Amino acid sequence: MLRQMPEFDTVPKIYLAGPDIFLPSAAAHAQAKCALCAKFGLHGTAPFNPDLDFALPAETLWRKIYADDVTMMRASDAVIANLTPFRGASADAGTLVELGWFLGRGMPVFGYSNNAEPFAARARRQAALDDPVPGLAIEDFGLADNLMIEGSLTLPLFLPPDGVSRGFDSLEVFSRCVEAAARWFMDSAGSPRHR
Repeated sequence: MLRQMPEFDTVPKIYLAGPDIFLPSAAAHAQAKCALCAKFGLHGTAPFNPDLDFALPAETLWRKIYADDVTMMRASDAVIANLTPFRGASADAGTLVELGWFLGRGMPVFGYSNNAEPFAARARRQAALDDPVPGLAIEDFGLADNLMIEGSLTLPLFLPPDGVSRGFDSLEVFSRCVEAAARWFMDSAGSPRHR
């Protein structure tokens, strides 16, 4: 059972990183994630801007998206990253940049993946299709993703508890991660920027 959140100057703001923005139902998905954060006493902010003008020239648009995302990250106390493999054996590249941004500032970094398959198995399968140099070593520490990703996390990576992968847009594992992050903030003596 989740205990009462201690008093902070503000409710901890959590940047919700991940490739969820590419889902056909991205707006509804972002709202659902923010609602789950609120349920556990956190303020989730998703990098979804329904007011973006997609008629802008591509260079103007991508720069605006980048600037908006960095502004949201600067206003956040931590990140929860969707590290479910995205279009490859590992997590989304943009999400990993965001994760590194928080890590580099000494801020809490939480992550989850809906994929229960070990990283090495996914990497071997991908290497069989398009390895740039035959015979490259495959990292195999029994982890769910690259050791640098898992090593950067404040708490262990949250995975499906029964070892069965969930759909990419499932919120079950995300919910467990949010609950644990809320507990972490409670236990960190009321300091939202403590790592």
